[in-house]
Amino acid sequence: MRIGVFCFLTAWSIQPIELGRALEQHGLDSLFLPEHTHIPVDRRTPFPIGGELPRYYAETYDPFVALATVAATTERLGIGTGVCLLIQRDPIVTAKEVASLDVLSAGRFELGVGAGWNREEIENHGTDFPSRWKLLRERVEAMRAIWTQDEASYAGELVSFEPLRAEPKPLQRPHPPVLLGSNAPRAIDRVLRYADGWMPSTGMGGIDLVEGVAELRRRAEELGRPRPPVTVFGGDGDEGELARLAAAGVDRVLLRLPTAPAAEVLPIVERYGRLAGRLA
Repeated sequence: MRIGVFCFLTAWSIQPIELGRALEQHGLDSLFLPEHTHIPVDRRTPFPIGGELPRYYAETYDPFVALATVAATTERLGIGTGVCLLIQRDPIVTAKEVASLDVLSAGRFELGVGAGWNREEIENHGTDFPSRWKLLRERVEAMRAIWTQDEASYAGELVSFEPLRAEPKPLQRPHPPVLLGSNAPRAIDRVLRYADGWMPSTGMGGIDLVEGVAELRRRAEELGRPRPPVTVFGGDGDEGELARLAAAGVDRVLLRLPTAPAAEVLPIVERYGRLAGRLA
């Protein structure tokens, strides 16, 4: 089982270039960055894991910009979004960003997507909260068309455009993996319909991770296709929990790094690197 990390990076935390180089030096698999364009001041949606929403949610870097700096200063480290809030983004622009980053990183990018939980943030982008899952699916399907067709078009209920040309195409073929970040009851349905992998989170409730991996394997076999890879989002490096997830068939775990200066983060990176070596 591979070990990567995720972190909310801000202007006052360790910076992307220093973190990326340290992760590669210590043999970690990948760096995934989350996305929040803003946090509304008048926020009524409760934080899913309880308590106060940390300030770094409103201060985190744009993931595509930050990951581009990491890609330019590393050679092997995988990079990805965990998650990109595609329901807040234009799919044509985002398809261009993904393809560009995949080419410039020599095919190291993975696109984690989600439908989001913060209703007020989502609605500020003009997205109808109840229909966000349908919008997410259509935007993923539309982006696939742009990545794989010379003259792409899409006609959905919420997303549509006439034939267009968009270059570059991604380096990875047919396109970078699309990982669905969700613990919702219909997560497995959605992964099998329009994603290339599943990225559930620890501590979020919903589907039991071990049972979910088993269900995903069973249903993929019924469809005559390989089981989509599973990346678990969260955790602090507890070896007992990692052993349980590995036994269940989880392919990768993204461990949490604190939003903090380098002096606090780098020793944790070193510890995670030793852990990854033991699990390799």
